[in-house]
Formats: sequence, structure tokens, C-alpha cells
Amino acid sequence: MTKLLDSLDRARALLAEFPVVDGHNDLPWALREKAGYDLDRLDIAADQAGRLHTDLARLRAGGVGAQYWSVYVRTDMAGDDAVSATLEQIDCVRRLLDRHPAELRRALTAADMEAARAEGRIASLMGAEGGHSINNSLATLRALYALGVRYMTLTHNDNIAWADSATDAPGVGGLSAFGHEVVREMNRLGMLVDLSHVAATTMRAALDTSEAPVVFSHSSARAVCDHPRNVPDDVLERLPANGGMAMATFVPKFVLRAAADWTVAADDNMRAHGFHHLDTTPEAMKVHAAFEESHPRPVATAATVADHLDHMREVAGIDHIGIGGDFDGTAFTPSGLDDVSGYPNLVAELLDRGWSEPDLSKLTWQNAVRVLGAAEDVARDAQARRGPSIATLEQLDG
Repeated sequence: MTKLLDSLDRARALLAEFPVVDGHNDLPWALREKAGYDLDRLDIAADQAGRLHTDLARLRAGGVGAQYWSVYVRTDMAGDDAVSATLEQIDCVRRLLDRHPAELRRALTAADMEAARAEGRIASLMGAEGGHSINNSLATLRALYALGVRYMTLTHNDNIAWADSATDAPGVGGLSAFGHEVVREMNRLGMLVDLSHVAATTMRAALDTSEAPVVFSHSSARAVCDHPRNVPDDVLERLPANGGMAMATFVPKFVLRAAADWTVAADDNMRAHGFHHLDTTPEAMKVHAAFEESHPRPVATAATVADHLDHMREVAGIDHIGIGGDFDGTAFTPSGLDDVSGYPNLVAELLDRGWSEPDLSKLTWQNAVRVLGAAEDVARDAQARRGPSIATLEQLDG
């Protein structure tokens, strides 16, 4: 117990200096689903335990210093409906920042992240989850960047016209010609190319094209848990040359094989009861709870996630890994990483495994700030060489 307390104390002290940059939190979608964006009904200044994974007090307790808020929309929203819903998500984040200026600071650049850390506020960035959010329009991509979006995950769970998803049948074989143009335009803007959710073929194609570091905002190691949402070793091995980073996620079905198998059965049960398998509304969670009562759920832990980080560090190197919990975007979380207050437990586990404090400072803060700054450098150079692309899907893909 003394060792555990000592490790937790050391973890909290480290996070006070080098707080967590978390790559992915779905709070805006949870606020949409559970409160219709009514920030009075679900006020994160109040204790939201039991309703949300995220509130301001637990962010502080967890040592979070920067958060990429996901402005995700489901893939059954298509075309301009997806664009409108993404704008609503962005509006939600902006209203959160306006509502809590003492705690949250808008961040668009690596310098903004460091300024927020110096002020003791949580740097708040945005990431769009899924290329369907731009409706095959590079002008829409630029509009999202202008509104503050600093990464875009190329797909979510389903293929789009120009990119293949990890959890769909092969479509274009990775990226189409237009997909490569999307990556180039993201580089020109300074928007990070996020390769979570995409097929391994898409990962490799994006790495072939991207001039800037890529990120995996919430993906773990496929060699540790063989799930298509995770990153294969050959891709992890390419991150040093690219300069990018993979941010390990906490979602049990992506980090623990037994949890993955259980989730398949649980998702089938949700659909059989008329719910989308990603639904986390109270009614849907009652169905989940009933299933779990009769089919006990395998439980991941902070040690499970640490196993992934150990492997990712070995393959990609300490300069190319980070953390992306996916809180408020998953029905279940690991023991010890139950909500955003849990990051010290993971850092303590890594300390106990012999990770040094300088290495942990890279994992929690320095790598993510460096990657965004490097994307900004690439963008300045690219903008000096070329203007905005006006290519269309029809022109490039036929």
C-alpha cells in the first residue's frame, strides 16, 4: 500500500507539471444525446458522476491539461445533415468555453496549449471524427479548420467515398485519389490527420502522402489485442520517420480480447432491443445492465492499458505515444480508469513498471504539443508553395 500511495503521489506531482493531453473525449455528443445541448441540465461545473465521465472537478483531479473535444456525428447522418450536426457540435464546445472561462481556454496552436498550461487552465481543442463531416468538400474542410477544428479522423465506423474504415469491408483500398488530396489539404491547413478508426490500408496510404505528423487520437496496439481498431506494428514502426504519435485508448473492447468478444454479444443484444449499439442514453444503458447481469463483463484495468503503452513504446519509441481515453464515447471503462479523474492511476502503474518521469512527461504532455507544432510548421511551408485545393471527388475519382 505504501508503494501504491507513493506512486500515486509521484504521479499527481508529475501531472501538476506535465498534465495529460487527452486525444479524444466525446462529451459534446453525450451532451447532445442526454440533454439536447442544454448546458444547464448537464452542467459540468457540477458533479456529473453517474451521468457523464467528465466534469470540471474530475478533469482537475485527473491532471488533464489539454483536451481534444470530439465534434463527432454518427455515420447515419449523411451529406449536409452531417455537416450541420458537426456545426452544432462545434457550437456546443464554444458555448462550454464561454461558460467556463476560468477553467477552459480555447486553443488553436501549440503555443496556445503552453499558454493554457502556464495559466492553469485546460487547453481546449476540437477534433472532427469522420470524413463524412465534410460531405466530400474541401471548402467545408477549410471551414471546419477556420472554426477551430485541429484534427479530422478520416473515417468513423463506416467507409466513406474516399477512405476505408477499419470496421467495414474494403472499399477503395485505403484512400482514393480524392482521399490523398484531403490529406494534402489537411497538411496545407495545419489540421492533423487522425488515423484512428481507419483500415490499415488507409493508415499506410495516409502515411505515404502526409508531409506532416499524423496522430491516432484513440487507438491501442493490435499486437496486444487483435482488434481492427488498433494499430498494427508495421504502422507503429513508421511513426518515428513521420514524426507522429499513437494515443492509447481505454475502451475495454479495444484493449482486452475477452471484453471484445463480450461486446460483440452485448451489441447484438442492443440491436435486438431496437437500440443503436453505441447508444448510451439511460434507456439503452438499462438494456446493457440487464445483459451484464446475466453475462458478467470482463473488466480491463489500468494495467491492461499499460500493457499497450509498454508495447507501443517498444515499437514506436517514447517520442511517438500518448493517451486518448475516449471518455463519454464508450459505455464501459477499465477499473481504475472509470472517468477522467483516473489518469494518475495509469501514470502510477507506469511508474511502478520503471518508466522515468522524463519519459512520462513526453507521454502526457510534450509529444502532443510537439506534434501540433510540427503540423503548423508544415502548413506554413505548404501555404508558401500552394493555394487552397478546389479539387472535387468527381474530378479525381470519376
